[in-house]
Amino acid sequence: MTTKNPRSDVYRNYRRLSPDLHCFRLTVGESDLWIESTFECQAKAEKILKMLRRQIKEYIHYHPGFISTLCPWPEDTLAPPIVQEMITASKKAGVGPMAAVAGSIAGILGQKLLIPGEELLIENGGDLFLSIQKPRTVAIYAGNSPFSWKTGIRIPPGESWGLCTSSGTVGHSYSGGKADAAAILSFDSALADAVATATANRIKKPSDLEKAANFASRIPGIKGAVLIYGSQIAAWGEIELVNLGFEEGGKDNK
Repeated sequence: MTTKNPRSDVYRNYRRLSPDLHCFRLTVGESDLWIESTFECQAKAEKILKMLRRQIKEYIHYHPGFISTLCPWPEDTLAPPIVQEMITASKKAGVGPMAAVAGSIAGILGQKLLIPGEELLIENGGDLFLSIQKPRTVAIYAGNSPFSWKTGIRIPPGESWGLCTSSGTVGHSYSGGKADAAAILSFDSALADAVATATANRIKKPSDLEKAANFASRIPGIKGAVLIYGSQIAAWGEIELVNLGFEEGGKDNK
């Protein structure tokens, strides 16, 4: 897993082929998704992604401030469901609604594609939706931190999870902090995305890790957090950390 990186014409270097799953890249406009599943879903996924993007773009057309505000957006019962989800999640975290866009897309797409008893993993700019039948480990990319690629989060089966990451040192997305990684675990991908941003914003030095973890822990629906600043790491909640012991470019432990 990684934070939001600039787009590339080649597969992002942290995306790995899982031998037991169907794997494909799905790009529509600025959206660049990596999907792994035990069932064929590429055509349906593309159709749903286009619909979700169209709903967001149309809402922004009539509400241009939606895309740039760093503050929670007022509730709007007439907005499309994905926009309402972004509004709700970002309000809980105290950030602008676009902080939840990648997680919202991954989460809604995952729920619409998911077949009971099957496995599905969707990565959207480093934000993940996972519905798995066996434990899987997701590696954390934290820039130049010594924990980067060498620390993973073990995700248990039986639930649909959202695991989202924000960073102040990696990628092009706005962050008010300097965290190398703030990874947040929730059953709600949109909420995990918004809280990852809000938590990373609070980390400007190593001593901020504890209070940032406390912030995340107070938000209902957040199940765990892993926060990294340089050589310092903090973890809270239902998190099982795994020592992966490989360098960037090595195989992950899915």
